[in-house]
Amino acid sequence: MNAVWHRFLKSFYRKEPISSFVLTMGAVDVALGGLGSYSSLLLLGMGTMAGAIALRWWQIQRAEAERPQDSIPEYYLAPGATSQPLPRLNPSKHRR
Repeated sequence: MNAVWHRFLKSFYRKEPISSFVLTMGAVDVALGGLGSYSSLLLLGMGTMAGAIALRWWQIQRAEAERPQDSIPEYYLAPGATSQPLPRLNPSKHRR
């Protein structure tokens, strides 16, 4: 397994571990069912994978709906100069 594939899987599992685990479990069922000619295990794996993909899609849709559409920027200072500007500082020629 090359490093890019490993990094992709690692980031995918970190983002959504539950749906990733269910998807992996379904993929293993599909592989075992397909290679062993067990059609019921193949169909169970395909259904599990479809359910995991649907779960992930639903989570993405829900996260997008909760995100505010138009966010108002927060300013710590007033947008305009409301007070008088500070006087210019001139260095004193003789120090005490």
